[in-house]
Amino acid sequence: MKKSLLGLSLLLSFTFVAEAQKKKIEKKFNERDAITDLTYLTSDELKGRDPASPEMALAYDYIALQLKEAGAKPVPGADGYFQNIPFRLSSPPSTGKITLGDSTYNQGENLLVLDGESLSGSYELVDVGFGTPEDFEGKDLTGKIAVSSVGAPDKMSPADLFALGNEKTANAKKQGAVALIERFNIPSIPWQLIANYLNRAQMGIDKGESSKLPYIWVKDLSNDLPKAIATRSAKSAVLEIEGKSNTPVDGKNVIAWIEGTDKNLKDEYVMLSAHYDHVGIGRPDAEGDSIYNGARDNAVGTVAVMNAAKFFAKNPPKRSVLLALWTAEEKGLLGSRYFAENPLIPLNQIIYNLNIDGAGYNDTSIITVIGLGRTTADDLVSEAVADFGLKAIADPAPEQGLYDRSDNVNFAKEGIPAPTFSLGFTAFDDEINKYYHKAGDEVDSLDLDYVTLYWKSYILAAQNIANAANQPMWVAGDKYEEAGKKLYGDK
Repeated sequence: MKKSLLGLSLLLSFTFVAEAQKKKIEKKFNERDAITDLTYLTSDELKGRDPASPEMALAYDYIALQLKEAGAKPVPGADGYFQNIPFRLSSPPSTGKITLGDSTYNQGENLLVLDGESLSGSYELVDVGFGTPEDFEGKDLTGKIAVSSVGAPDKMSPADLFALGNEKTANAKKQGAVALIERFNIPSIPWQLIANYLNRAQMGIDKGESSKLPYIWVKDLSNDLPKAIATRSAKSAVLEIEGKSNTPVDGKNVIAWIEGTDKNLKDEYVMLSAHYDHVGIGRPDAEGDSIYNGARDNAVGTVAVMNAAKFFAKNPPKRSVLLALWTAEEKGLLGSRYFAENPLIPLNQIIYNLNIDGAGYNDTSIITVIGLGRTTADDLVSEAVADFGLKAIADPAPEQGLYDRSDNVNFAKEGIPAPTFSLGFTAFDDEINKYYHKAGDEVDSLDLDYVTLYWKSYILAAQNIANAANQPMWVAGDKYEEAGKKLYGDK
């Protein structure tokens, strides 16, 4: 009987605390100011927040000012509220042609010069398998072209292809190569789709000398090139790459923090993140609107983090809160990747990343959490959502690979539990595609009552995690469990 009474007492106490936390968020949350923030970030003045456009400065300056005025502090090592990133915009060549034996490859057709400088001449080819560090080890590639498959056997997501490409170009340059050709041989991804998307200026992180190395994809769905190299029928390649231009671009992540109140937990950080960029200006719609304002993707998420800053600066939780607004997510998760590779806070002190991002919604009774079911903090997230009258569901469209298409994956790879808190959707249907990367994704197309619940439940979920007694971890058997153990130790 005593145990039953104790259990009931604890339950009632927890319920009372949860209700009090919810009421405090409701009382402190300023919906009018949040909508003002949203309206500005999605205004035509910002031209769709393309990371390479001069208007991007309006976005990051505005976000930084809001964080400062809220009372969030600059992170030591940052440039005020910014982490500066050296981007470069690499345009397609005016002429791109490679002759390999009897085969000819042309830019935009079966060839894509993705990065690097112009280069012409005849060069010997060396097959380096998948181009892993071990594949390059001990090879003298001086004056030669390294040829590899894209990706790696267990890493074939779009983000993996580009991240590994950067590593391979660095290793190829180190071994003396004059270029890297990757064979695109993934039948499940239509080459024409890839060519249409990539045959235009591409943004990347400037890696210094290795960024000068021509980085090239050729269409090789039948895996003919390795055979040709092995039989010496394609001993060398004749390159004609002319008219390449590379332009430096200043990139900025917006970073701030709020110190926790618990002397034992304040050195641990819950990272709240969202990307603030979008796709800029695109094809005009039927009304002639060519500015892709990106309300759903991801101004809504950006405003969530900004308002979390406003709340936690005045109501700090036990753990510290790291606020991160990433740039260039739409260019290949570049801003978050740069932070993961150059962290301003040691990664093993970031115990959870509650990312917020999404393409849109088709069900205003739910919140879709990409990664729900994969960490021990699931209940803390689901309870916060339920407290605001909604229901949290897991990814309903795993075939879309959404977990690997948002910034959270750059931290999951390092071992940090990292789901993405998304607007409610039950399928990638016409309602989603109506607005996803379209000119119609504007504030006046949103259900702002639902969006407000989304914002509030995000803050409450963050508070639950930041105040939890136990550090969240990956569930047993998750693909990132071992990375988590390596990062934090076997807890």
